[in-house]
Amino acid sequence: MSEAGPDATLVRHGETIWTLSGQHTGRTDLELTEIGEMQAKRAGSLVGSKPFDLVLVSPRRRARRTAELAGLTPYEIEDDLQEWDYGDFEGLTTAEIHEKHPGWSIWNGPWVGGETAEEVEARADRVIARVRGLGPGSRVALVAHGHFLRVLGARWVGQPATGGKSLGLDTAAVCHLSWEHDYPIVHRWNFTAP
Repeated sequence: MSEAGPDATLVRHGETIWTLSGQHTGRTDLELTEIGEMQAKRAGSLVGSKPFDLVLVSPRRRARRTAELAGLTPYEIEDDLQEWDYGDFEGLTTAEIHEKHPGWSIWNGPWVGGETAEEVEARADRVIARVRGLGPGSRVALVAHGHFLRVLGARWVGQPATGGKSLGLDTAAVCHLSWEHDYPIVHRWNFTAP
């Protein structure tokens, strides 16, 4: 840890039936699969045993269950940690979206009926401000979703939301955001337990 500010541990929720099928899962409230539950337990081994000063979790069941199985309790629900609102593309695969919108990407839109990259970026910025407000030496865990956590990782180091396209994130992966001297850094990214 650095004297510059708090550290943040990010945990993506475990597998759901829609992560298996490649369907965009924003606001649909799915449970973890059996494998997803095992992944969440294993993620707990990567976050360590040192207690966190604050644990914030998306309101979605898949994130709450991941936090519980990873031992990240007690926690507080944080609405800003919800996944990107995919709007009309909720439940569709990228291939299905491409049928009507060739070349579409969540990073570039269009975002028909959903959130823009700028709106997701604003939510990530609010979460980061809350984390950094805790001050040096604090430890925070954030349990949320793939696209949102990728945006948060990009914003932590001052990149636009679209910078998240370069940060792949597997189910139940653990990441660590920290500081080097006075600079925010991505210390570890996309670690999964064997």
